Amino acid sequence: MTISWSQDTNKDNQLHNLVIEYRQAEVTIPYPGSVVMDILTKNVSITSVKDKKVIINLSPRTIDWFIAGNFNYLILDREDNKGIVSAKSIIQVMDWQSYPTYSQYDSIMRNFASAYPSLCHLDTIGKSINGKYVLALKISDNPSLNEDEPKVFYSSTIHGDETGGFVLMLHFADYLLKNYNLDTRVKNLVDNLEIWINPLANPDGTYGTGNAISSSSTRYNANGYDLNRNFPDPVTPYTSSNIEQKETIDMVRFMRKHRFVISANFHAGDEVVNYPWDYFYNKKSKYHADNTWFKSISRAFADTVHVYGPAGYMTELDNGITFGADWYSITGGRQDFITWNLQGREVTIELDVNKETPAAQLTLLWQYNWRSLMGYLENALYGIHGLVKDAHTSVPVPAKVFISGHDVDSSQVYSDTLSGSFIRMLAPGAWNLTFSAKGYHDTTINNVQVVARQRTDLAVEMRSITSSIDSVDSEIPLLFPNPASSFIMAKLPEKLSGKVNIKIISQSGMKVADYFKDFLSGYPLEIDLRGLAGGEYTIIFKNTASGILYRGRIVVIGRSF
Repeated sequence: MTISWSQDTNKDNQLHNLVIEYRQAEVTIPYPGSVVMDILTKNVSITSVKDKKVIINLSPRTIDWFIAGNFNYLILDREDNKGIVSAKSIIQVMDWQSYPTYSQYDSIMRNFASAYPSLCHLDTIGKSINGKYVLALKISDNPSLNEDEPKVFYSSTIHGDETGGFVLMLHFADYLLKNYNLDTRVKNLVDNLEIWINPLANPDGTYGTGNAISSSSTRYNANGYDLNRNFPDPVTPYTSSNIEQKETIDMVRFMRKHRFVISANFHAGDEVVNYPWDYFYNKKSKYHADNTWFKSISRAFADTVHVYGPAGYMTELDNGITFGADWYSITGGRQDFITWNLQGREVTIELDVNKETPAAQLTLLWQYNWRSLMGYLENALYGIHGLVKDAHTSVPVPAKVFISGHDVDSSQVYSDTLSGSFIRMLAPGAWNLTFSAKGYHDTTINNVQVVARQRTDLAVEMRSITSSIDSVDSEIPLLFPNPASSFIMAKLPEKLSGKVNIKIISQSGMKVADYFKDFLSGYPLEIDLRGLAGGEYTIIFKNTASGILYRGRIVVIGRSF
């Protein structure tokens, strides 16, 4: 990248013309100090800080604000995208040495699902402003089921002109599917995780209104918003000049639904693994409570790359890793949203100093990174995997799981509402976990051992504040006959009258039934058990209007055929 001065009298006009022609332009300014940086990060899209210079990407939305600030700036030459070679066919794309057109990308994603129906399911996160699909693949040994397995998420190209990760994610999905029966490491991941891959988070930025990646590809969505500065933020509220975008709304809904244990967001423009926080939420503590763990998994990703990549690749900042806010702060970033609001664990991975990886280098990008992609997901198999249940009824309990004196800034996790399962990934050591739930006494389990690259299983029983004798009354669903093999009748509390959602959860936490019935007080509901294997289940009844729910336990007797 070269830097050139514009004539002072024409500089602002030149910058305006670049933004109009290409929908974006990059400038650099001398590092202005932390106070001005804080103002900048709330108003423009900072892309990097290097050698005491700040690189800023400007869109039609932000150009006027920036010029009005009278910054002493230099205009950066645009990177040409002559290396972005579009494939002539899907067969050519799937050699992973060229870029797909949008229609080819759509077909490849659909072909994955049709070619591997026992391993792959295609979902739609939403549509872009211009109507392009934002797609996600679910790869699992039972893709049609909602199993009680750790959910993990890879997503790329939220900045539409950062393209290498787009093809890398397609290649990774292809690798998992083709090697499921050939590679024990792949099989272990697919059998024990629910893997979601979103190769292209911002199709309007990558393709604009066309079908091929071109010079009109841009960082932003169709409205000129940087989507990785647009997520709900505890310190930067939405305003009339910062409106939550459709792509953001859809992605937030998708991530709230799935509650990913661990995830990564792939970018380009630098070569570094960036871990939370990207903004100082707690000025006193600064770092995430699990900073040691975050640093170790980031170090493992970069160190693995160093073994298989060339000298000098992914060695920026702290030899390929950085605490985000130590590099530069941003607000509205996705990794902080997931980690703060959803209690997930996400990092941002910058794959290539070139924003648009030349097609000729896509194979190299794969060779450098695919082992790190595998290893990063394996982190979800380690740490503490637990199940929280009622000590008397064995019904799953949705509980807050935290470590007193350690957790801060929303670093706690929660057990699943339906299954009671939870995962807490921690640095090696002995930990004291406390479980808190409405209607239950707090429960603390001391000296839970965490060993590097191993799984610790934990069964937790919580005792109700109300005694078991007092809790058995007419308001508890009456299930009869119980045990049963074909049908159970459910006499429900009057409060549930109306449309009721019925969920049946296995002991392992798998949802095996989910449907609706109308309930009229005084008339029992018939529950069909004929599709269930023998065993113990939790059944949950929830009124769809009031949200009131009741739980019960049923035992299904195995049937003879």
